Amino acid sequence: MIYYVIEGILVAILAFLAGGLFGYQRRKATAEREIGSAEEEATRIVNDAYKSAESKKREALVEAKEEILKARNEYEQEEKERRADLQKQERRLQQKEENLDRKTENMEKKEEHLANRLAKLEATQAEAERIKQEQVDTLERISGFTAEEAKTYLLDQLEADVTHESAMKIKEIEARFKDEADTKAREIISLAIQRCAADHVAEATVSVVPLPNDEMKGRIIGREGRNIRTLETLTGVDLIIDDTPEAITVSCFDPVRREIARLALEKLILDGRIHPARIEEMVEKAKREVDATIKAEGERAIFETNVHGLHPELVKLLGRMRYRTSYGQNVLNHSIEVSHIAGLLAAEIGANVAEAKRAGLLHDLGKSIDHEVEGSHVSIGVELARKYRESENVIHAIHAHHNDVEPQTVVACLVQAADAISAARPGARRENLENYIKRLEMLEEITSSFPGVEKSFAIQAGREVRIMVKPDQVSEDQMVLLARDIAKKIEDELEYPGQIKVNLLRETKAIEYAK
Repeated sequence: MIYYVIEGILVAILAFLAGGLFGYQRRKATAEREIGSAEEEATRIVNDAYKSAESKKREALVEAKEEILKARNEYEQEEKERRADLQKQERRLQQKEENLDRKTENMEKKEEHLANRLAKLEATQAEAERIKQEQVDTLERISGFTAEEAKTYLLDQLEADVTHESAMKIKEIEARFKDEADTKAREIISLAIQRCAADHVAEATVSVVPLPNDEMKGRIIGREGRNIRTLETLTGVDLIIDDTPEAITVSCFDPVRREIARLALEKLILDGRIHPARIEEMVEKAKREVDATIKAEGERAIFETNVHGLHPELVKLLGRMRYRTSYGQNVLNHSIEVSHIAGLLAAEIGANVAEAKRAGLLHDLGKSIDHEVEGSHVSIGVELARKYRESENVIHAIHAHHNDVEPQTVVACLVQAADAISAARPGARRENLENYIKRLEMLEEITSSFPGVEKSFAIQAGREVRIMVKPDQVSEDQMVLLARDIAKKIEDELEYPGQIKVNLLRETKAIEYAK
């Protein structure tokens, strides 16, 4: 039994080995066939790759040859162009070198010529200097003076002669014009002042409103100050309520607003009912009254001066000047006075009287609104006159009355003169004490700054300056010139109304005692 079993196992093992050997032989044959097929495919692929590479290599070589040929052609063309440019530049450089050679040659010739001329000039100059020195030596020997002594002597003589002749000529001219001008000017000014007697009222920037009693102050202030705030807001003024008995002060730089507030306060005090609504009503009434007064004052001005045809707005602006002052002088009255004086002056010299009076009346027109817009009253007046179609001569007179432009017409000069007469006549204007003292001190300082002045005194309220000169330093002839120099410096450096008389005094004293 065991034998059969072993025999079966052996048979099975042999059968397994035979089957494995058979399978191995079969797989080996199959693998060899596949390897042979793969080798054939690889050989085919390599052959195809060789063929494709050869084809691409030939194409690349053809393209490279074409690119090389194209680049060579472009390079040859560029090389030709560069050679042509280089040839042109060489030709230009050659021409420039030839020109430079010619110029250098010409310059050398000119330098040689100039050197020859310079040598001749130096020789001539040396000869001239020698001759001049011989002449100077001869003159010094004949005159007995050296050159410097002769020069000093001639200059001293010339200075003395010129000083004397200048002083005599100035005296002669001044005397002739004084003889002619004093009488005529005195007649014209006296006639103008005689015919024009205008009242001038000095107004300040405050107005005082009288009160019936001090209780009224509380009513004007109102509960928690509502009444006074309303009045100040509507009129644009400041109400000053202090310890002054039975009086309230209205303060404002604008005289028209100050007048409106004053009238409104007076009406409220008379009415007795003081509250915001009533204040507003009274302020409106006061404005209408002031507007009516302005119009009436403007019409009065044109009636007094006999100037007609003014634009209605110009009439109102003239009326506003009723509430303006300049150095204490009422501007409207000043304008009326200037109009009269300009007209009288024009009549005396045969100029256009109507035009002179019109320009004189309108010359300070800008002062009516110069605190409301920017600019000087002259430029504002010119703009207003041009806006309301005044004539060019009138506009020019307004523009020139303070020398903002040079006067070009007789009327402009007459308005300047009339303005100065009206402003400078005694009593026309006033200034505060501090400015007055400073002006006098400045006047004495200016006059004392000149050499040869010993003392100077401002007298007659600054209308004359009396100057004591040193007689050993200032001669009689030099006094005339010194007076003119002092007057010119005063005109340039000092502002003053009217004119200032420069009075020079030269006194020589000799004192001796008998013993």
